[in-house]
Amino acid sequence: MSGRTRLALCAFAATMAAAAALLPLVETSKWVLQAAFLLALQSGAGALARRVSPARILTVSLQLVVTLLSLTLVFAREQALFGVLPGPQAVRWLAELLTVGGDDVGRYAIPAPATDGIRLMLIGGVLLIGLAVDVLAVTFRAAAPAGLPLLALYSVAAGLSDGGAGWLWFLLSASGYLLLLLAEGRDRLSRWGRVFGGVSHTSGGLAAGLEGAGRALAPVRTGRRIGAVALGVALAVPAALPALDGGLLGGSGGGSGRGSGGGTISAVNPLVSLQNNLNQPENREVISFRSNADEAQDLYLRILALDQFSGGEWRPSTRRLKDVPDRLPQPPGLGQDVKVTEVRTNVSASRSYAQTYLPLPYPASEVDVQGRWRYEPEGRTLVGDNGQTTRGARYEVSSLVVEPTAAQLAGAMAPPADLVQEYTRVPRSLPEVVAETAERVTEGTSDDYEAAVRLQDWFAAKGGFRYDTTVTSGTGTAAIERFLKDKEGFCVHFSFTMAAMARTLGIPARVAVGFAPGTVQADGSVSVGLRDAHAWPELYFQGVGWTRFEPTPSRGSTPSYTLPDAPSQDPSNPAAPTEGTSTAPTAVPSATDSCPAQLRRVGECGASAAPGVVDSGDPGTPAGTVVLWTLGVPAVLALLFLPMLWRLRLRGRRLGSSVGRTPADATARVMAAWRELTDTAWDHGIAPDDSRTPRKAAARVVRLGGIDGTAAAAAHRVAGAVEQVLYAPEPRPADGVAEDVRAVRAGLWAATGRWGRLRATLAPRSAVRVSWALSERRTELGRRWADRMARDNWRTRLRRPSRQQG
Repeated sequence: MSGRTRLALCAFAATMAAAAALLPLVETSKWVLQAAFLLALQSGAGALARRVSPARILTVSLQLVVTLLSLTLVFAREQALFGVLPGPQAVRWLAELLTVGGDDVGRYAIPAPATDGIRLMLIGGVLLIGLAVDVLAVTFRAAAPAGLPLLALYSVAAGLSDGGAGWLWFLLSASGYLLLLLAEGRDRLSRWGRVFGGVSHTSGGLAAGLEGAGRALAPVRTGRRIGAVALGVALAVPAALPALDGGLLGGSGGGSGRGSGGGTISAVNPLVSLQNNLNQPENREVISFRSNADEAQDLYLRILALDQFSGGEWRPSTRRLKDVPDRLPQPPGLGQDVKVTEVRTNVSASRSYAQTYLPLPYPASEVDVQGRWRYEPEGRTLVGDNGQTTRGARYEVSSLVVEPTAAQLAGAMAPPADLVQEYTRVPRSLPEVVAETAERVTEGTSDDYEAAVRLQDWFAAKGGFRYDTTVTSGTGTAAIERFLKDKEGFCVHFSFTMAAMARTLGIPARVAVGFAPGTVQADGSVSVGLRDAHAWPELYFQGVGWTRFEPTPSRGSTPSYTLPDAPSQDPSNPAAPTEGTSTAPTAVPSATDSCPAQLRRVGECGASAAPGVVDSGDPGTPAGTVVLWTLGVPAVLALLFLPMLWRLRLRGRRLGSSVGRTPADATARVMAAWRELTDTAWDHGIAPDDSRTPRKAAARVVRLGGIDGTAAAAAHRVAGAVEQVLYAPEPRPADGVAEDVRAVRAGLWAATGRWGRLRATLAPRSAVRVSWALSERRTELGRRWADRMARDNWRTRLRRPSRQQG
């Protein structure tokens, strides 16, 4: 096996090893087989191109063409020309699939289903990384830089998978890279001949040491040992360092478990995962619970609170963690005169749902859970320690149902100054329209409670806002300003905008992230699915504490203490759902809620309830694009066959006629035929040797080409004709020189194998003369230009004195 072939196999293995890190991201692994097959085609095309021609640009171009044709055949066969050529419709379809794939990546939680868009992104990404690795390691023989694209592929996988089983994928990726480096090192050593590995300890002595090639060579053994040690260090050092674990909607908890003390909670933005959950095509159950609360279907499961607004985003603060106490302390700000009922809830988390924060009803007073959990007092949340997650967790929670009256909220005293300072802080970049709108909506209110209810009602019913989970996420000032202008978004936009407005009015506010009330089952349990993910604002009132509001229309349940005519002391009637319940059916089925993104884009979901979602006025592909692709694809194909076409044309010119009217013409025709013979031999692997006489050159072609009989005699006759026109006193035209050259070509063709014939036809070696001619022409033009500039400067110097005298 040649060195390049070994490198190509190792590059293929290293790319697939790194691609294995993407397996946890998708539900099925069938796409890996497709990626491996297409990557093998790509690598095979590169190996073939390198055998045919040493030109690197030809190798890379052929691999790019094979990659494009392969992706077209797999993903756009029906739209392609002849089922494989990427015409305008195929390109447009592939672009559409990429767009849908990007939407699916943001829509689905991990592991995501293998939609066509996601498969195209995965397979296309693996092929591009494989091409980069093959070009660097094999075509340019630089295996070390090939680790960068491999690292990029692994980093994307590790970042999206939240580090699940990361050591295994790192081990595979690193092993593939080390294998590639080892293959390159062996290839470099092989160019220097046999490596001496030391004196043999067998009876052969020194001679045996020189010939002991069957055993592992010392440099190879050393390289393996270094690679093994480096890989072991890379795996062992991170294990010894403090872990940074992240969850689906949470951050990372520090510390070392119960009894250790200390530790911090890191700030992590949960909004991407929240929007992914809301856009799941199937509301897969993640949590199930039973509660003795009178209204279990109104029970929110809170994960964490976002209390820092930097202008770019809302984030949770970095706070110290403590051991989980047997009984959680009294909620801050809760007075003795507010009605409170303690309820018990048994919660069961799905095996497919893993995050760092433990979903709890707020405010929890006691938690009975197994595992390594820490307590963050300010947000009253439990955080997993040292990799602890909610996967399959079963726990029991005691929590308080706080039922304040409207009068108690309206008569709340001023909160502590330090709390007001922390929770009313807004960035300087906050647009003025936020504060102006808050003042306009709450104009005429007499207290903070009335202002808060006015804001909630404006968002939920009176402001003309529309709930839409497909709107681009974002929590910064620009997103808030855009939301107030466009008036469409989902819970993230409603909650963060209301919290920002409340802060501009001097009301302490933060945002809670978790799950809205789920669906009550026949057995009395409540099922919480991915699409129940939610965010809501919490406003602080002294004497009541942090109080939930619900500005998002058609989501969750409106708190009873914010309804004007509902008595807050009595439980709501379960037979008459409140206006804001999530169980209220819509009048028209929404294509956005029930149809996958890909089918919705191709128009197979029927009419959408939201106007303007489906654009029926598509003007089609522009004429310029059609012309560009119609001419561009043949041009690319013609470029690949350009060396073959050039040789066919040149051969026809050289062998058009072997007899001239004058002696000079006869000499030119014979010399043209001789050049054709030497170039034909070059195309078949016999490089020209200008130091030899025509007779010896012909004998060399006969010997190396393995030709005999008629073809050998023809080669000698052409050499004799060349000597006659070069050295005879009176050159005479020779008959049949063109036929002799064709006979030599037929002999070389018959003596060459199948791959040699293919290379001689598609990528003839003698085509390099074109680049030589262009280089000489460029040099000649440069010389002429320099001479012309020198003459112009000389004339200028001659004219300058006369102008000075005038």
